[in-house]
Amino acid sequence: MSPNNKGSVAAGCRPRRRSWLTVVGALTGFALTVVPLSTANVASAATFAVQGKGTRVSAWSPSMTTGGPSFSNQSIRMVVHSSVAGSGARITLSNRYSTSPLEVSAVDVAVQASGGEAARGTTRNVTFGNSGHVTIPAGQEAVSDVIPISVSAGENLLVSLYVPGTTGTSTWHSDAFDTTYIASGNHIGDDSAAAFGTTTTSWYYLAGMDVVSPTAKGTVVAFGDSITDGYHSSTGTYTRWPDFLGRRLGADRGPQKLSVVDAGIGGNRVLTDVPNLWQGVSALKRFGHDALGQPGVKDVILFEGINDIGNNAGPNSGPLTAQDLINGYRALIDEAHAARVNVIGATLMPDEGNGYYTPAAEAIRQDVNQWIRTSGAFDGVIDFDRIMRDPANPAALKPAYDSGDHIHPNDAGMKAMADAIDLRLLRT
Repeated sequence: MSPNNKGSVAAGCRPRRRSWLTVVGALTGFALTVVPLSTANVASAATFAVQGKGTRVSAWSPSMTTGGPSFSNQSIRMVVHSSVAGSGARITLSNRYSTSPLEVSAVDVAVQASGGEAARGTTRNVTFGNSGHVTIPAGQEAVSDVIPISVSAGENLLVSLYVPGTTGTSTWHSDAFDTTYIASGNHIGDDSAAAFGTTTTSWYYLAGMDVVSPTAKGTVVAFGDSITDGYHSSTGTYTRWPDFLGRRLGADRGPQKLSVVDAGIGGNRVLTDVPNLWQGVSALKRFGHDALGQPGVKDVILFEGINDIGNNAGPNSGPLTAQDLINGYRALIDEAHAARVNVIGATLMPDEGNGYYTPAAEAIRQDVNQWIRTSGAFDGVIDFDRIMRDPANPAALKPAYDSGDHIHPNDAGMKAMADAIDLRLLRT
């Protein structure tokens, strides 16, 4: 369940684990910015400390994969859409899925005016260990020093980074459903977007932004595949179901108590890696980093498995059974509970009319959904299947919510999914 092609960068471009040490460095003043690839921070992320006048939470954080284009002497300007208000921002640059060191010689953050244009006077230089230059080894990430900039819930920032040399394959998020702007040469600090003549719809190396929120007490991670990633949602409109959920939390009574980040990857599976690795390693492999590694994480909404079913992709290259998928869910639940994080299970939506559908696959989906609803293994359940199915044909999506491929919702369907979530399931 993913786009049919990866897309490409126009001419001129060839085509995260935040460790506990990083968190400690932020709290004690040490400049610990280069982060080894590790899963040692899981428990710490779940109990991320309250800091002064607020709590540090993840405001925006796409999951990254391998297989992105290379860059040479180019500036990359990306849009960050914050789910929560906060200040004291930090960004994470990821070289996690690359095989060569990444040299970045300048980074800045600004408020977006429109498109790739920054609002005049809002640009802030970004440093790593008090240096404007950072080299990130292959397989690692770097967390910036605190940036003196504030952001409102739903506001967009522009993060620009300059890569002076020639990179190898980039760590990226292929399907951003937002616009990224690319320029030849160093155009960090430009308010104007005039030099940024190339655009794509992917994010490169930028793996997250966290902030100190005066009201939010934690982070909700929406973890899944292309439906969560927002495939077929309108570009640049922030109409993925996690976006709608973030706005619901902001509009709920009282101040916003939780941020929301989207850890969806198109084509991703629970049990096995996808042969096209730009669609990500399995949920079992990335869950500790992409979900439990988020600052302030309290809840994970787990909504994944239809790609396992549609590809009949069981463990050890064998056919899939419902029990295989259930075993995978149990492993993720146990991992989250060990980190004191709640896991809310979401039922898998219907897909009759899509190439994934067969009677055998439908039988597995029904068995898995019955287990999600009734097993009591999850800390709560969201019944997306019930909300999104066609009452006249429960094996198919409701036509009003179908983007046309019979598996991905349109914008109205994305909103219906977010509206179906009982906010009382989320720990505040």
